[in-house]
Amino acid sequence: MVSEVKSTRECVLVTGASRGIGRAISERLIADGMHVINLDKEVPGNIAKHETFIKVDVSDEKVLRDALAKIASQFAITRLVNNAGIVRPATIEKTTIADFQAVMNVNVAAAIICVQALLPTMKAAHFGRIVNIASRAALGKEERISYATSKAGLLGLTRTLALELANDGITVNAIGPGPIATELFQSANPPGVPATQRILDSVPLGRIGQPEEVAHIAASLLDHRAGFTTGQVVYVCGGMTVGLSQ
Repeated sequence: MVSEVKSTRECVLVTGASRGIGRAISERLIADGMHVINLDKEVPGNIAKHETFIKVDVSDEKVLRDALAKIASQFAITRLVNNAGIVRPATIEKTTIADFQAVMNVNVAAAIICVQALLPTMKAAHFGRIVNIASRAALGKEERISYATSKAGLLGLTRTLALELANDGITVNAIGPGPIATELFQSANPPGVPATQRILDSVPLGRIGQPEEVAHIAASLLDHRAGFTTGQVVYVCGGMTVGLSQ
């Protein structure tokens, strides 16, 4: 349930903040003095003092919109991190439309719904920060037909929103993580298998990234001082996208 106590801290909504990159972002923002509203279908291992957890399946449009309406009525939110995401690995031959739609619902549609719900508050304040967590896979990755397509769509959304909302003092940027040590990455790329080793070999810095390194970029883009950066994609990938992005 939504807490009845309004925080005196600046509030930021983070979807999928119970684990992985989302959790690291949440912890960093709390450490920076913000209050995090965490929308996730899984309860975090430890709900922080300055965190409001709301159990929501973001793939369900009605449930998500209802939750956002309640949140918006209690918290003045001018910062949003669209982080929730799912992966359905498959080649084109094995990709089903059901899987594709499931991935798009979580990775793209939920982001659009969250922006729509929080936009009135941002416009009224003539200030807003939106950060979309995309992926290096948006540039192309085998067996990620649905996932890569959804993340590429998120980049298009980022650029379009940046243009539409610039006059309202709202910036919109994206982060494209490469291989990051999270449960999601490890489930899709099991340790010790040849495909995972090839990923490691392709990282110029020679290691897997840490969730905290993505959180640092997110915190920077959410800062009130980041007002002249919008419509951009920052790849946190150890250098592996340098050639792919050309």
